[in-house]
Amino acid sequence: MRFSMGRTKRVGCIRLARVALALALAALALGSPVPSRAQENPLGNVQTPTPPPPKPPDSEASKPVIEGGDRVVAEGAAHPNARLRVDVNLVQVPTTVTDPLNRLVTGLEKENFSVTDDNVPQTIRYFSSQDAPITIGVVLDLSGSMTSKFTRARKALTVFLRTSNPQDEFFVVGFNDRPSVIVDYTSDVDDVEARMVMLKPENRTALIDAIYLGVDHLRQARYDRKALLIISDGGDNRSRYTQNELERVVRESGVQIYSIGIFDNYAPSPEEQLGPELLKQICERTGGRLFNVGSDTADLADIAERISDELRNEYVLGYSPSETKHDGSWRKLKVKLAPPPGLPPLTVHFREGYYAPSQ
Repeated sequence: MRFSMGRTKRVGCIRLARVALALALAALALGSPVPSRAQENPLGNVQTPTPPPPKPPDSEASKPVIEGGDRVVAEGAAHPNARLRVDVNLVQVPTTVTDPLNRLVTGLEKENFSVTDDNVPQTIRYFSSQDAPITIGVVLDLSGSMTSKFTRARKALTVFLRTSNPQDEFFVVGFNDRPSVIVDYTSDVDDVEARMVMLKPENRTALIDAIYLGVDHLRQARYDRKALLIISDGGDNRSRYTQNELERVVRESGVQIYSIGIFDNYAPSPEEQLGPELLKQICERTGGRLFNVGSDTADLADIAERISDELRNEYVLGYSPSETKHDGSWRKLKVKLAPPPGLPPLTVHFREGYYAPSQ
């Protein structure tokens, strides 16, 4: 009898073990998280390939074409934030205005602005200051030097996303030795926050490659209007692409770039010393701006909210070029402001130019 009971217990244990094993396998098949792997760094197993080389300026085959004066204006109103490098007759220029204290200026009218295209004055046919949806790519520095700053940087990213237009879509590119899309297109901020918990800063800084990947990934954007937000603390010391290659693809993309620079007061390497100037040049050429918070990260969340506010309160100026040369050439833009009486000197921020259609 004792033997029979012992055997029964052993059989029961074996059955329980089999049931436990089956449940474990089922959990894995359903994609349930495994606690021992929950804190792995996604950049340790990068699946996103390095973006391809930039396309030449005359690669415009996939861009939409709008022809005819009345149709241009009508379709421009339906797409008030169209990108600049498109094969259309209506060029649209996102513009922000700031006062001497670097504060955003709203409430201006079409009559306050004038535009020149290659030094030729243009007639503004379309004007908007409405908060339209936008596609935003975030480039987040996960290099080792961000270790002490990462908690505040993550909070700043959350503030930025939560103060954006609820219809906006966004993705996140994380980078250290190499970049990866760690959160793909979504409008759910909770998705981004959940993924941020798994990140751990380490290794070196492939900043140029990361920006390149962010610009390239914006090709898949839902909205015509696109922006990139870079959160980083230093220069590049690991990228495959050069600054010249990056500037070329940024020019072609029509993407507006903003940066939050968490720069140390003392930069030990030449790359870190050049970091602020690299970001400043890229941002200003696209109509965006670099916000340098220095090593004090206390203001990060405020700066992130400010950038979000700027993107939601841009003026969009639209015009049909008086000279329509389809030669793929670079057209230099200039926006001037005639502010209402009584205002202090104001600064206008806009992109340098756009590529004319090639055919």
